[in-house]
Amino acid sequence: MTSAMASQSRFSTAKRWLPVAVIAGLMAVAYGLGLHEQISLQSIAANRAELRRYMADNWLLALLIYGLVYACAVALSIPGATLLTIMGGLLFGWLTGAIAAIMAATAGATIIFLAARTPLEAALSRKAGGIVSKLQEGFARDAFNYLLFLRLTPVFPFWLVNIAAALAQVRLKTFVSATLIGIIPAGFAFSFVGSGLDSLIDSQQLAYDACLARTPATPCSFDLSASRIITPQILLALAALGVAALIPVLAKRLRARP
Repeated sequence: MTSAMASQSRFSTAKRWLPVAVIAGLMAVAYGLGLHEQISLQSIAANRAELRRYMADNWLLALLIYGLVYACAVALSIPGATLLTIMGGLLFGWLTGAIAAIMAATAGATIIFLAARTPLEAALSRKAGGIVSKLQEGFARDAFNYLLFLRLTPVFPFWLVNIAAALAQVRLKTFVSATLIGIIPAGFAFSFVGSGLDSLIDSQQLAYDACLARTPATPCSFDLSASRIITPQILLALAALGVAALIPVLAKRLRARP
């Protein structure tokens, strides 16, 4: 092999690893700084006034920053996508917040999907564990509807589905379309929840202040957990949609039987 060919081979290898190195580096920085711990309802409530003051003069820039943060959180597999969707509804209203969250989540998922198809594939497969092989079986039968089912129902973590789809060699067009369509119901549902979160935050703040004033020696908590606002009805509705997405797969299998 000539020196020119060797240099070209090294450049090609470095080029393939570059996206992986960038994502891994950013992920290490994000977790090292504890950014994943900042995505919480308490953090949203504590900074609500400051965020809205900034948005009053920089609405479009704030929306772009929100979308970028959301996409990066998904691409770096930082937990908290549901809370970010709720935050979008709280800050921008249910319609704008939902659209921004859906587009950002799809973009972030696509980034990690493409990264998983690089030389990092083997390492990601080990991280995901043996469950990936089970998911791959579903993708092999009907990639679009199976991925749609996984997006509609919170059966597996969002990041795991991204990686499993990449390792199963799902086509990019199928991945993007099924992801985009599949997260629309949850996106609008959680954004709508966020648009009505002001009253819950205010009531919890009043209860917290009253507790402090009444019993200073007793520990008081600002109870704003996700379980208080993400109701079983919402989860059941999403599960029903997920089951509906599997109907074409089941029908195809029944028709294939002799």
